[in-house]
Parts: sequence; structure tokens; C-alpha cells
Amino acid sequence: MTDSNTEETVRDYGLSRNFSSDNFNTEASDAHRQMIGVRLPRRQQRPGRSSSSRRHREQNGYPKNSDTSNSNVPEVTTGLPASMSPSEHIQQLIGENEESHFVFCQMDTLYTALNEYQWRETARWVKYEEDVEDGGERWSKPHVASLSLHSLFELRSSLLMGAVMLDMDAFHITQVADLIIDQLINAKLLESNLRDNVRAAIIANHAHQHQKRRRSMMPTEHESMADFRKRSMKRNFSSQMSFRSRDSAAKLNRNPTSVPENIGEMLNESASSAKLNQQFMKKIPDGAEAANILVGELDCLKYQITAFVRLTEARSIGDMTEVPLPTRFIFLLLGPPGSQNKNVEMGRSMSTLMVDEVFREVAFRAKNRQDILSGIDEFLDQVTVLPPGEWDPKIRIEPPDKVPSQDPRKQNARVPEGPKVAAEQVEEEECHADPTLQRTGRLFGGLIEDVKRKIPWYASDFKDCLHIQCVASTLYLYLATLTPNVTFGGLLGLATNQYMGTMECILTAAIVGILFALFAGQPLNILGSTGPMLVLEMIVYSFCMDQGWDYMPVRAWTGIWTTVIIMLVVAFDLSALVRYITRFTEESFACLIAIIFIYEAIKKVIGITKLYPVNLSPEDEFHFNCSCILTPPDNATYFNTTDLALGAGPAYAVQEATTMSFMNSTSMDYASLSEEMCKLYNGTMVGPDCASHPYVADVFFLSIILFFGTYFLATSLKEFKTSGYFPTFVRQIVSDFAVLIAIIVMVGLDIAIGIGTPKLEVPEKFSPTKPGRSWFINPISDKNPWWVILVAIVPAFLSTILIFLDQQITAVIVNRKENKLKKGNGYHLDMFVVGVCVLICSLFGLPWYVAATVSALAHIMSLKKESESTAPGEKPVFLGCREQRVTALVVGILSGLSVFMTKILKVIPMPVLYGVFMYMGVAALKGMQFVDRIALIAMPKKYQPDHMYLRHVPIKRVHLFTLFQIVSLAVLWVVKMIKSISILFPVMVLGTCIVRKLFEYIFSQRELKWLDDLMPEDKKMAKEDQEKAEEDEKENLLEDNKKFNYGDRVNISEEVNKTGMWLQVRRSSTKGDDSIYHIKNDRNRKNMKNEENVEKKGQKAAFYFGENA
Repeated sequence: MTDSNTEETVRDYGLSRNFSSDNFNTEASDAHRQMIGVRLPRRQQRPGRSSSSRRHREQNGYPKNSDTSNSNVPEVTTGLPASMSPSEHIQQLIGENEESHFVFCQMDTLYTALNEYQWRETARWVKYEEDVEDGGERWSKPHVASLSLHSLFELRSSLLMGAVMLDMDAFHITQVADLIIDQLINAKLLESNLRDNVRAAIIANHAHQHQKRRRSMMPTEHESMADFRKRSMKRNFSSQMSFRSRDSAAKLNRNPTSVPENIGEMLNESASSAKLNQQFMKKIPDGAEAANILVGELDCLKYQITAFVRLTEARSIGDMTEVPLPTRFIFLLLGPPGSQNKNVEMGRSMSTLMVDEVFREVAFRAKNRQDILSGIDEFLDQVTVLPPGEWDPKIRIEPPDKVPSQDPRKQNARVPEGPKVAAEQVEEEECHADPTLQRTGRLFGGLIEDVKRKIPWYASDFKDCLHIQCVASTLYLYLATLTPNVTFGGLLGLATNQYMGTMECILTAAIVGILFALFAGQPLNILGSTGPMLVLEMIVYSFCMDQGWDYMPVRAWTGIWTTVIIMLVVAFDLSALVRYITRFTEESFACLIAIIFIYEAIKKVIGITKLYPVNLSPEDEFHFNCSCILTPPDNATYFNTTDLALGAGPAYAVQEATTMSFMNSTSMDYASLSEEMCKLYNGTMVGPDCASHPYVADVFFLSIILFFGTYFLATSLKEFKTSGYFPTFVRQIVSDFAVLIAIIVMVGLDIAIGIGTPKLEVPEKFSPTKPGRSWFINPISDKNPWWVILVAIVPAFLSTILIFLDQQITAVIVNRKENKLKKGNGYHLDMFVVGVCVLICSLFGLPWYVAATVSALAHIMSLKKESESTAPGEKPVFLGCREQRVTALVVGILSGLSVFMTKILKVIPMPVLYGVFMYMGVAALKGMQFVDRIALIAMPKKYQPDHMYLRHVPIKRVHLFTLFQIVSLAVLWVVKMIKSISILFPVMVLGTCIVRKLFEYIFSQRELKWLDDLMPEDKKMAKEDQEKAEEDEKENLLEDNKKFNYGDRVNISEEVNKTGMWLQVRRSSTKGDDSIYHIKNDRNRKNMKNEENVEKKGQKAAFYFGENA
């Protein structure tokens, strides 16, 4: 609408307060015009203001298209359907591709002393609210802001009536203050004689909480105002900037958005002397901008004034914020005396809105006042109400562990109708139909695709290791894998008559570790020894000995055939069968391996009593019955001085060589010689206790202390990251090096006590365990018939099944979506690399290594990364793992160098390494749904955790599924532990997949979806999906019909205007204006009464409505 005297659109400055005479009010009341939802008052122009001056103001800082004032015809409103809801309005607004930033919000409260103003920081928001506690000495714990619905309504009313200034072009707080005051005076929201008082309050100094103030921020009793002003002026721009010269001030007043010529000089001369809170910047996301919320009360005011300002771009307009961030938004709320608490609550509401993910984008993209109000209405539409009688407002709500995505609010998506519906909303199901697990139909097609997938990431696999966490992971894995290699080597030596022993296991760990780390598709896997492979080696060796065959050539042919079969598996993409391995099989297998680790660790510690027995009768003397019996040699001189020196030391050797001979050594007590010395004298240890070590008190009990001490210390230090002690980076480093710190502490304790506990034994010479055996194995042997080559195919099939299942089940566990791996997997490439490693190990007489489940899980957990810059109160977000090849590569290299580090490794007690075994096993069990469901069996319903599957599956069905899984685990355990049938272990693991398939006849697909993963579709599932699709199509048709039925939809903006709380807020605001400006004529009262009656009848209103001026 246009005025008759000008072609320019009349400005709407919001709900106004009239300061003119009653005649002006009467004239305005008689001549008012009104549109539905939009207040279009006809006001008399301010004296001295013409249309040309308005155009001049638009050219000098008041953008014509922005809502620096309320236009009589809002630009956006006229283009929107009348029935559009706030959510639809916001989605349309956010859909525009404009840049937005994170917002750091700081609320300052105005304090007054001796007519001097000062803003003090009282609260801040990065994501959650932090308040300055009483006394002003510390920040409160971050918490979810609990807002009053009344304060939100009052905030909406204030923005409706106050000044909304978007895209203000200002460079300093003094310019901002002048623009705000001019806007308020032009809109008749502020009397001109209050300009100086309000301006002085806006540009007052800011005192931040982080500053260490040795003296009071307010003037002391014996301090003059000049001294106080000089002491407290620590901001970016001193008061001299505000009143630098009368000419500059006059120029700013005439045209506040213009920049003085000497603005650069003024900024340089007023450099900040305040120390900003650089430390807190770590908690704020990069690129964030500041929103300053200024609330307070002024003695000169008798009414409330409000202004919302958005600058054209983020600028440092003064040290208004405790952190070095540019200011983009300013919200000013000043009220009369006695309104402090009300203003603070409204300021908290505005601050919470500014850090809301949706309203923040609305604030950046808003074009006028209506967009801001629509953002508030959309926020009100999404809030959750807490009953007043069922919670204590004094209790601060803890931030949640995980916040749901706000994308449905931004997009044209269906938003849950409430918290209950949102909680029961079905999450996207995980499907094993991975594109990498589909057969390509070409020879080696899957392998080629894996190579193409991994090549782009290959360079980053070496760059991504540049983090201290990778160093901790490397040392942890090295010590965690070295002990199994040494132990497995000892058992393998006994099973194969030392054809393969500890040295071969260490060399295998080095070779396959380096090859797999460099060329595998999933380098996070760690290759190691397994129990079934040991059983297979025993069977093959026993069969060869029975037949009189040469063992190593037969084993070489077995390895060659195993490689051939593995290559056929890779060529025909048979790794795609992995998609039939669901969570049921994965967790059963991983849980079994973890339990074995725990069982073996405890068994090894208890087994120390065989070598170091416990004396249960300390009052009786303990006799060690094992003595040395001398065997006389053929010549008179029977010992070698050099060997004796190596066994007993240089001094002892010299003494014995000069004084002893066989003829004069008859007086020597040979029975007291140690085993080493007895061997040097060609003696033999004889006695029932020769199988154990000489009795040493407290060895077993110290071993128990070292074992449990290592486990509990490693566990405590790993969880130290979530504690509240020390800074974040200290807790992170301690958590990363938890296992290494535990090992060092326990080794130091063992050295300090000095009791001879069993130590780690590593070969000192790089040579085959069996003397006379060469490193290279010739597959052709004169002792073996030619058809042995064909017979070797049988054990090759068994070894292939073992390798395939161990490797691929571990790979599936590592590649699960919970680990958030981004570089993709490579099942076919992994099998190819393992096949090459098997061939190399077979030709060099080395044991075969496959993926070790517990070691791989330990590798994954040691490389987990979380968000570093998290808002106060926000839980660190798991971002994934540091996917790289260097940690596994260095572990392989260190394993090969272990032979040259014997002096260091031999000080590590075995009970300490057993404690690391215990830690790895327990850590592997954490997070398994199977373990959680076992705990539910003995847990009353009211204490059961709120797992998602418990919301959708009856508890009896959950227990039934868990019972079947326990039975399957028990069968696997029995087969694994009985050596005579342990060779059938891989077949039993394969049987779990068949058992899982049979579950489809016991449980419904919906139950299996929550308790397990859905297997690839079969006819039954396809039929169910088709029926479900038809039902969904019918429901979509019904929803589409309802979508266009606007009569059933609730518009939050319309409903807010009908509420009694909104009418009360409007009524109290209007009454305050009447009392302030003495508007007592009967006509205005009659108009107000008529307007209230219209509102009570529930007639439709839009955002711009108010009393008629």
C-alpha cells in the first residue's frame, strides 16, 4: 500500500508508543486502516522527516529490502500461502543456499554503580547453557536449558513490538547503539530525551568471567570515578572512542552507517589491552560467529525496549565477547526497575534459540520480522513440555549422550508427532547386501574391484598415522602379539618335534605382518596363530610319522594346495558368501575367542604353581628333592674354562680353573649345583622335584598381584578419558597409553620387590629351532612316494576352511558399520594376500597365520578417534578409526627385531603379559549385544536398560534367542577344547550359519531384524517384503489425501494467538504503555477492548498484529 503523497512504501516500525498529544492519538485512531494479519496504521510523520529524508536514510545504512523496520506490506508475507505453517515457511527459507555458521552466544547483564554502567558476563552457550554461579567465581556445569513457556511468549511479543534490524552495516558498538536508538525513536518506542542514557548503557564496558580481577569491578569507597574509569577501561575501544570529537560524533549521529575517515587511526589508537579467553576457543567450532545478548534494567525507563540486530557481516565491533570471535547478532533488552529476573529469562530464551540448529539458520537467512517470528513458532512447535508437578526446576538436566539429527526439521520430511513416537521410530536396518559382497561374474572380478577401491586411499594410509595415538597402538599391539607368538611357538615345537618353534613363529609374524600391512584390503586386521591350526599341524605330523614320511615336504605340498584352493575362491568371488554371516555368527565366534583369551590367561597364571609351588605349611621345612649326579669323563680334565665362565661368571671361572681338577675335586658337593652348572660338569639332575624350579617364597602370590594389577590398572587408565580430572589432552594421552603404562608400572614393581617371577623368554639366535634344518623346504623328498602330492589335497581342504572362516569372520567384525570405517573393505584382496603368505610360509617351513579376532578388535579399539572440539557438556562423538597401514607394519617389523631385543624383553614378567591377555579378552566382550542379553536374564524388568530391541521384541522372545545362542556357544567351546575333535571346529562355525537360517521358522523377520541381521532375501522374505510394500503404498495414498486437507492441520502461529497466556502477555504489555504515556481517552480503551474480544473469539491472525495506534 502507498501513501498519497509519495510513491514509497510506508515503513511499519512495529507496535509504537505515542509521545504526542491526545489530539494526535485521536486522529490516528480515527484514521487507522487494518488488513487481516497485518497491522497497517496511518501515522503522522515525525517532525522534520520527509520522504526524501527517508530515501536518504535508506541510501546510508538502512537497506530497503531488509526489515530494519516493519514494512506495511511485508515482502515475504504477500508471496506465501495463507495456510502455510511455520515449519513449511522455515523449510522454504532454509532451502535457500546461503552460508551459515555456528554461533557462540554470550549473555551479559547490566550493572550500575555511581551512575556508571558495566556489562557482566552471566551465561554462555556453545551448545548447552553455562551459568556464572553465585559469587561469580566459577562456571556451572553445562546443562540443557530449561525454559519457561511464559518467557518464550514474552520474547515473541517483544520481537513483535520491538525493533528488528537486519543487515546492519556497522563497524563499532557506538554505531550500532546510534542505529538502534534512532530506530526506536522513529518507531515511537523510545523517548528522545532518553537517548544519552540508553546509549551510555549500550556502549558500557564489558567484564568477562575469565579475567582474573584482583580488584573489584565496581568503584571502591575511596576511589574517584576518574580513577575507576581509568582502571576498568579494558575493552577494545575506550570511552574516548565514543566521544572522541564532536564532529565525529555528529557525523555518526547524522549517518551512523557511514565510516569516518579516521576510523583506522581511531581503531589503532584504542588497541585492546584485555586478554581474551584463547583456551576456551578449543571448545568452539571453527568459523563460529558470536551472538551478544544484552539484558538489564535502567532507572530512567518506565517500559521495555527490545532490539534484534544482524550485521551484514561478522565484525569485531569491540571486546563484547570473551573469546576472539566476530559479532554477527546483537539482542538488546532493557526494562524498567524491577524487571531484571524477567529480562534474564527472556535473554536465556533468546540465547537458547540462537544455538538451536534450525533457528540459527533462520536468523542467518531471515529477510524480515516475519521470518524471525516463524522461527520462534517452529521452535515452539518442536518443544517438549515437562509437567510442573513431576520434576524440580532447580535440577539441571544433564546433556544426553547422543542428540538426534535435526534434518527432518530442515527438510520436507515427516517429523515425529512427539517424544514417544520419536523414541519408537524404527531405525534404518543394517543389511548385509554389501556391493563388495556380490559376485561380479568375471574371473578375479571382485579382486579387481577391491584393488580399484583401495588405490585412491593408499597414500592416505601412510599419512593418516601422524598422531600420537598410533604410537600407543603400535607399542600395545607389539607386546600383545609377541606373547602369543612365543607361547604358540613353544606348543608348536612340542607338537612337531621342534620342526617349528618359537623362532619360526616370530619370523612368521614379521613376514606376514609386513606383507598384509602393505597390500591387504583391510590393514586393520592383525594376523596371528589359532588353536585349530595347531591341531591341524599335530594331525598332519602324527600321520606322517605313522607312515614314515618326511613331515616338512608333506606340509609344503599341503600349503601349496591350500594356496591353489584360496586362489580359486578369489577367482570365483566366493568371498561373497560372507553376506550369510550375520551378527549371530559373528558374536558367537568373537565371544568364544574372547572367552578363550580370558580362560587361557587365568589358566597360565594358575599354572605358575607347577614350576613355583606354594608352601601351605610354612612351619615345616620345605625340601627340594633334585640333585646333580656326576658322570665321570674319560680324561682327567673334564670341564672347559670358557663354558664355565659363560655359566658361572668370570671370577668363578678363574678360581675353578686354577684350583680344581678331576683328581682333587672329590671334596666338592655336586648335589648343590644348579642345573646349568651340572650340565657344564657333564652331570644329570635326578629327583622327583626336578620338573619344577627350586622353591622360592611368594612367587605365585606376586604373580597374582602383577596379573590383576596389570588388568585393573589398564582398565582404569583406559576409562580415565571419561573422568573429570585434568585437561582433556592429558586424559586422552593417558587413555591411549593405558596398557603401556600398566606394563611399565608392573615391571617396575617386580624389579623393586626382587622376587624371581617367570620372565618372557625370546630366542637369542636367528636360526631354525631344530638343529640341522634349513630355512627353505624342498617339496620333493626321497622318503615320500609321488602320490603324497595328491594325498595332501585332503588336509589342504581342511586348512582352507579354517583360514577362510577365521579370516572372513574377523573381517566382517572389523568392517561392521559401528566402527564407521570410510575407506572401504577388501574381502577378496585379503584372501589373495593370505594365500600368498601361506605359500611363502609353506616353502620356508613357517606356521600359517590368519586374522586373529581379539588382536584385530584390540587394534580397532586402540585407534578409535573422537571429536576433539566438543562444546562444554557435549559428549565426544565417535568419528571412526584411524585407518592406516603404519601401525600393523611397524608391529611386523618390531616382531622380527625381537631377537635383537632380548635384554629388554627378558625383564618383562609373564604374569604381566597374562594380565594384558585378560584385558584384551574383556575389552573384546564390551559392546556385544549377546553379552547384554545374557545380563538381562538375571535382571528384573524395572532395572533393565532401555535397549531398542526391548521396545520391539517381547522379553521372553529375547531370552529364547539368547538361550539358543548360549547353546551354540557351548557346542563351539566343547569342540574347541577337546583336542581329538577340535579339527571339526571350522565346520561347527559354519553350522552356526545354518542354525541362524533355521531361526526364520521360529522367529519373525521383525524380531530377527532387531535381535540379529537380516540374511539375503529368499522367497519367503521376498513375499513378505512385497506384502509390506503394498501396505506402505496404501498408507502413502492415505497420507497424500490427508496432506491436502488443511482443515485437520494445526498452525502453531494461529493457535498461539488464541492462548490465554499470549493474551495475558499482550494485555500486560498494553496496560504498561497506557500507564506510561497517560493514554486515557475512552476511544483508545474501546479499541483495545474490541481487539481483545476479536482475539478471544479465535479469529485468524498472522504474525504482524497488535493494537491500532
